[in-house]
Amino acid sequence: MLRDWQREFQERVVWIREILGNRGVVYGNSGGKDCTLAGILCRQATENICGVIMPCQSSRNYGSDREHALLVARKYAIPTIEIDLSRTKSALEEAFAPMLQSMNVQEENIAQACMNINPRLRMTTLYTLAQARGALVCGTGNRSEATMGYFTKWGDGAYDFNPIADLTATEIFDFLRYLDAPVEIIEKAPSAGLFEGQTDEAEMGILYAEIDNYLLHGQGKPEHVEKIERAAEQSRHKRELPKCYGGNPCSR
Repeated sequence: MLRDWQREFQERVVWIREILGNRGVVYGNSGGKDCTLAGILCRQATENICGVIMPCQSSRNYGSDREHALLVARKYAIPTIEIDLSRTKSALEEAFAPMLQSMNVQEENIAQACMNINPRLRMTTLYTLAQARGALVCGTGNRSEATMGYFTKWGDGAYDFNPIADLTATEIFDFLRYLDAPVEIIEKAPSAGLFEGQTDEAEMGILYAEIDNYLLHGQGKPEHVEKIERAAEQSRHKRELPKCYGGNPCSR
């Protein structure tokens, strides 16, 4: 079914304005598809917006990611700043190394844990800036990634609101085409930019088209369906509030 992107655009902008009130927006601008769409929507909702480019070790962060982030910032008049997190990440890795080695932790587990430092540092940065500015942090994750658990808990999975969370990756691309977003962003392989040569689909071991075929149409090869449903179940804890003895007091 074709989406009415004009109506979607207008309704999402109104929704953002209602959430913000008189507050502004801070969001991470990595030059990717999701943050581009979120940034466009937020910029339409308010002039009080700040995009933040946060390179962290990966050379791609300093190259095409940065170039595309600045391209979006210029095209949509989004005020943008850059904060380099590489030295902070290196200092944390150096501090953790003796402890992890003494615990006889597997190298593969160490590498994965350290890779997740990046998005957690970025979220710390965004919330520091947002609090100082009296703003809210905009999330930039999509439905496809959320289903697969392809996000970092308390990293890019933390935000105050997310105007694109219900959209699959396929719909994100369609929305961006409607908005005439830069072709460089639409055509490049989606990547979190966590390490050299990393792409989302290669890391998940499944194509977005295959994920979205299941989510949007309930279809797919048995092996794809099994992979998606297994990932969704294993990552359920990422999408739920922390478990509290006696129940969650905030839900009462």
